[in-house]
Amino acid sequence: MSSTISLLELEDRKVGKELYSYQKGAINKIFKSFEEAPEDYHLLYQLPTGGGKTVIFSEIVRQYLKLHKKKVLVMTHRIELCRQTSSMLTEFGVENKVVNSKANLDDQAQYSCFVAMVETLNNRLNEDKLDISDIGLVIIDEAHYNSFTKLFKFFENAFILGVTATPLSSNIKLPMKDNYDELIVGESIESLISNKFLAKAEIYSYNVGLTSLVVGANGDYTVKSSEDLYTNNDMLSKLVQAYEERSKGKKTLIFNNGINTSLHVYDTFRAAGYPVAHLDNTNTKKERKAILKWFKETPDAILTSVSILTTGFDEPTVESIILNRATKSLTLYYQMIGRGSRILKDKDSFTVIDLGNNFHRFGPWGAVLDWHRIFRSPNFYLDGILSDDEIEETFKYEMPADLREEFSNSENVYFDVKKTYIDAVRSGESSKVVLERSIEHHAKICIENSEDVYDALDLSKKLGDDIDYRIQRYTKCISKSTFNFVEWLKEDYRKKLRAYLRNNFDEVFEVIHGRPAE
Repeated sequence: MSSTISLLELEDRKVGKELYSYQKGAINKIFKSFEEAPEDYHLLYQLPTGGGKTVIFSEIVRQYLKLHKKKVLVMTHRIELCRQTSSMLTEFGVENKVVNSKANLDDQAQYSCFVAMVETLNNRLNEDKLDISDIGLVIIDEAHYNSFTKLFKFFENAFILGVTATPLSSNIKLPMKDNYDELIVGESIESLISNKFLAKAEIYSYNVGLTSLVVGANGDYTVKSSEDLYTNNDMLSKLVQAYEERSKGKKTLIFNNGINTSLHVYDTFRAAGYPVAHLDNTNTKKERKAILKWFKETPDAILTSVSILTTGFDEPTVESIILNRATKSLTLYYQMIGRGSRILKDKDSFTVIDLGNNFHRFGPWGAVLDWHRIFRSPNFYLDGILSDDEIEETFKYEMPADLREEFSNSENVYFDVKKTYIDAVRSGESSKVVLERSIEHHAKICIENSEDVYDALDLSKKLGDDIDYRIQRYTKCISKSTFNFVEWLKEDYRKKLRAYLRNNFDEVFEVIHGRPAE
């Protein structure tokens, strides 16, 4: 649904129970499904992060309890969401009881609405400590998590409403279509942005070599392989460089895959003199509260974290998101970027820095996706996602603008390694000539922009990223890419480039400039 929002409605927004037109439309659709479907129907509702899913289902609970003589249960997968949901329901005038590990259920008969974490609820139900005989509606927040499905057996006569931003199961072996009868698709990100309900993401993607990453049993990259890559000095330098180019001075949230990576990021930014804090699930509640308070109140704060802030975290003052990790999960991609999408009076856009090729893997955040097709045929969608090899095959190194200025006398600074390799093979030459010609090209652009050999040697030191890119492309061509071999090749290339400049500067300079070097 994509309804037009009036200017009056945009100007007269209220916190709490005031619903926007698209939210009212969603509620009407869901209640219509209530009326037409059997009582054990499983309905899934999709709405982007920031669209107000909690507001919508809180109003549904309020109306349901007015119209029916049955009770409601809301399930979440995290304690933070549990508390937030309970507070929102209270704001909507729905008295509710939180079923946590410490809850006393002696007074449960007095309540018509319960809010529970999935694991706690599972324990209470298996212990037969919660009476669910009168539950008519079950609402599942973040329904793409499969931990909820084990509880469906307890609610065979209840209407189940799952809500999620991405109706794609967290487990490829358990597609959502197996647990839900129907999907209702809500307002699109594009519509929410155009109607000023969400901020627009300005995405800057930095090409990263990810072939060293390992995919684990859960279908996503393992923490170990991610930390091996993202804690090396090159990646940490690239992170700081990207921050300084696109996000310096902005309130920034950095997502990592692993506590060790986040701590390295914290140390790196702290050493560079930036205001930074680290947060992970080992922090106490008191520490977490203090860190988030500091982050909220510090205009240029940097907060580096490990997945803990992907859900249940709402800080509209975030101006920049850095994905310092790769993921195979479309849901996680959308959740991470969504943390920056909340609007403010003077904020209608935010910056996203992608250091995990996620943009190339999933496309722009907010691109039009056929959620119905993804819901019906998740494998079709997942099989269409490019592999890391396919993504990296399309990469082309581009010098940063400030570095390109130092090579302004050179018409072309790009060298096509793959084409040079194919031409060499077809001519019966050794693959080594590829690196020789690459070195000659690097030397040429250094000399084109220098007055003496010392200038050229200084310029060659600034070509590190381009050299690494060319070595990466070369090792793919020759299908030999062990870590030690690649590292040796990078160092050997740099030595040979310096030697070439020392030995050939005068001769090449005269050919290029038509005069001897001074």
